[in-house]
Amino acid sequence: MLITGGSGQLGLSLADAARKRGMEFVTVSRPAFDFDTAGTIDACVKAIQPWLVINAAAYTAVDAAERNSEAADRANHAGPARLAEICAAAEIPLIHVSTDYVFDGEKGAPYLETDPTHPTGVYGASKRAGELAVLASGARAVILRTAWVYSAHGKNFARTMLGAARKSNTVRVVMDQKGTPTAAPDLAEAILDIAALLGIGWKPNYRGIFHATSSGETTWHGFAAAIFAAAEPAGLNPPELIGIRTDEWPTPTKRPADSRLDCSKLAATFGVKLPDWQDSVAPIVRQLLALDGVR
Repeated sequence: MLITGGSGQLGLSLADAARKRGMEFVTVSRPAFDFDTAGTIDACVKAIQPWLVINAAAYTAVDAAERNSEAADRANHAGPARLAEICAAAEIPLIHVSTDYVFDGEKGAPYLETDPTHPTGVYGASKRAGELAVLASGARAVILRTAWVYSAHGKNFARTMLGAARKSNTVRVVMDQKGTPTAAPDLAEAILDIAALLGIGWKPNYRGIFHATSSGETTWHGFAAAIFAAAEPAGLNPPELIGIRTDEWPTPTKRPADSRLDCSKLAATFGVKLPDWQDSVAPIVRQLLALDGVR
């Protein structure tokens, strides 16, 4: 397997999970594999000759994308489009990771894969363009939309909250945005479960878009509360957690108010269901604290 974005949260989790399963894989990241340099895409696939590509590389800085739209487009649209074209030509299955930010959050219920998309920012728009391009390539593509990804590596909400707790006795967190925190290790296991099925053989119903988040739902405020509760046994004094409205924390990008995703199609097609989001908070928090990775 070829895993792109090997230095990111999901890429590292995929490598760790694949290693534990005894699966053969190669991870690539910049500069050897760089969506900003189209030639590296062709070169990596040609050199490695994988039977499967898992694309975990992306531009994920949501707010920065507003002022770096061309970079976001290269990483989330043009680059994946080229990767999909290569996979289509070589008949290599492709698992491509997308996002809940393709929706505007106005539905008021968990989104189905068939619901109309309406991204509210550059990041979401670039990811939606990437989805369409991957499908248009004709590749044997499994597109997984996920949400609120966090792990013991890289920049993420859990690390930010632990860092804030060490700096202040009070932390203000938005409480009117709904979604589902998804631990990168859980998503990685789900992806490798799908990969195992693809290794047995391709089926036409595998192609398309699927929603893949942890089970359950919460708000950013609820997620923060769970993080602080998990950190307290390790000696971190929990701060006072103050709930605020979205309009009290303005950001360059408008976030979806309710980006919950219905993952029943994933379960029906692949027999894959991620665990409840609450089950994974404590293990990730313990890893973050043990690594002293909070900032």
